[in-house]
Amino acid sequence: MAMDKALHPDIATVVGARPQFIKLAPVTKALAARGLSEIIVHTGQHYDHAMSDVFFGELDIPRPDVNLGVGSGSQGRQTGEMLIGLEQVFEDHRPRMVLVYGDTNSTLAGALAAVKLGIPVAHVEAGLRSHNRTMPEEHNRVLVDHVADLLCCHHQSAVNRLVSEGIRQKMTIVGDVMRETLAIYGPKALARSQYPASLKLAPSTYGVLTVHRPVNADNNDALQQILAGCAETGYPIVFPAHPRVKARVEQLVNANRKGQVQVIAPLGYLDMIALLSSSRLVLTDSGGLQKEAIFLGVPCLTLRSETEWVETVHVGWNELLGDRPLAATVREAIERTRASPRLEAPSKELLESTFGPGNTSALIALAVEKFLGADN
Repeated sequence: MAMDKALHPDIATVVGARPQFIKLAPVTKALAARGLSEIIVHTGQHYDHAMSDVFFGELDIPRPDVNLGVGSGSQGRQTGEMLIGLEQVFEDHRPRMVLVYGDTNSTLAGALAAVKLGIPVAHVEAGLRSHNRTMPEEHNRVLVDHVADLLCCHHQSAVNRLVSEGIRQKMTIVGDVMRETLAIYGPKALARSQYPASLKLAPSTYGVLTVHRPVNADNNDALQQILAGCAETGYPIVFPAHPRVKARVEQLVNANRKGQVQVIAPLGYLDMIALLSSSRLVLTDSGGLQKEAIFLGVPCLTLRSETEWVETVHVGWNELLGDRPLAATVREAIERTRASPRLEAPSKELLESTFGPGNTSALIALAVEKFLGADN
């Protein structure tokens, strides 16, 4: 582990998974612009190159100062190893604040390690709830919100949820940082990426599929139903498969001759945005992809029974198909979406009324600066 940064940085930022690298990109620049020093700690939760290293290069993010290299494992083992490693990092560097993003095991471990050492915690994407307590992510986001000192919310609706739970810590509305990242890097993605042309697909002639949550990804019957529903439409579907499920997906596709489902390796951020932006629809159980779809004006079919991003459903860009949907449900949703007239992309006004202001990273940096200033 590299330890070449000065002691007492203003911020220790903890990241470990693909969505967090995307959120980190504009925020780390905004912190530096306000003169705030930062160390970046990578837990190693996502360690495959296509799910980790590639994002730092594409998004011009400084290389992590520390990489714990925790890797995969059960929920408890992974979180426990992160806690041990992060406690040592925080004791060595003694940051003034720890910044965490989202709802992963890295988020929870970063917050708990900081709290045990008396270090204030800032949580970006505070106040989200799916109300499904079978999801590890739901427990993570609830626990982190209740121990964090600075809660950075995307919208007033998130503030209202926190207040309803009796939370009274410092809250601030900052907007959605993934929306800002897309606005910054989207043009670069379209200019640089060879997707979808490299797959011999024309714009608006295919769908995109991603599956990674245990309820869908860790059960062969569930995967089989999703893949069968896609294949039965006869419509090309591109599946950038998570490393954890790629081999099983390829087996299922080959065994059942589901030739319309094209399984490819995970993509970096720029290629994924290019592939998604030219698609006709997306099927996913990812929270981040639900948002990216609406930002790009692509209809989303979510393979879950609920979503923490309820706004995407309310404005009509997202349809919930349920956990472990049957093949017929998937097929009918794809056919229904394809048959519907393509809507215009959501307006800036709609996105701001739904996801808050667009200068999110600057607002996060300002909130951190004010908190630390008041803490002196």
